[in-house]
Amino acid sequence: MKLLSTNASNTKIRKSQEQSGLRIASLSLYPNDRICSGAKLALCMKPCLKDAGFGIFPNVKDGRQSKTDFYLQDQKGFLDQLIKEIRNFVALCIKNGESPAFRLNTISDIDWTKHGIPQMFPQAYFFDYTKVAARLGRTPPNYDLIFSYSQNPAYQKQVARALQTNAPLAVVFRGHVPIGSYFLGREIIDGDKSDILNQKQKGKIVGLKLKGHEAKKSKSLFIVEPSQACPAISSNTCSEQDLATAGRAFAIAAE
Repeated sequence: MKLLSTNASNTKIRKSQEQSGLRIASLSLYPNDRICSGAKLALCMKPCLKDAGFGIFPNVKDGRQSKTDFYLQDQKGFLDQLIKEIRNFVALCIKNGESPAFRLNTISDIDWTKHGIPQMFPQAYFFDYTKVAARLGRTPPNYDLIFSYSQNPAYQKQVARALQTNAPLAVVFRGHVPIGSYFLGREIIDGDKSDILNQKQKGKIVGLKLKGHEAKKSKSLFIVEPSQACPAISSNTCSEQDLATAGRAFAIAAE
């Protein structure tokens, strides 16, 4: 079983590859609470991208689940194979005069630094999203992270810790992304163009449009309504207001 996808079949990976000039390999596991430790607090498992795009097809889901089972049941064997595939991909890129990049948490949230993966390949670039704020600012120079937001009240300690850094914050908006407006006192940019560009948007809100047929029906507090954003002229008061009312949609969702 091959672990890495190297053909940019994922739409966002393809966009990122085209706009950055990097050649990207990605790893798609099927998420659960063990490999997405922040999912429970963020309430993001139900509207997760696991069921968007090719994820709607049973063979894709089964393939991702098999990789997750491999990681959980034989971690050493999984890591040995992953390292081998990364090494081969890096060698191929160098041979072709390309710059290698990896997104190993396409729809998971594993701390790969604990396995020494990014540190092992300093000539490659690694990038991911995370819901674990403690990981921010603790990665090696070749590994960038974006923090993933949720307005669930139980998750606000994570949000507050993330806001103490200049790491980009990803926010999923229902319907459309209010580009140019502010949320949590930070300017909202279009995050659906390229994840490589998103990683460089320090101190910004990376606005992502909610995707997936089932996810669009969800009332999860992981999803933010565009009306919750503030116009630029009130960005300062917006910061205080957002923090004070984080999770206010909880009451709406419960109705």
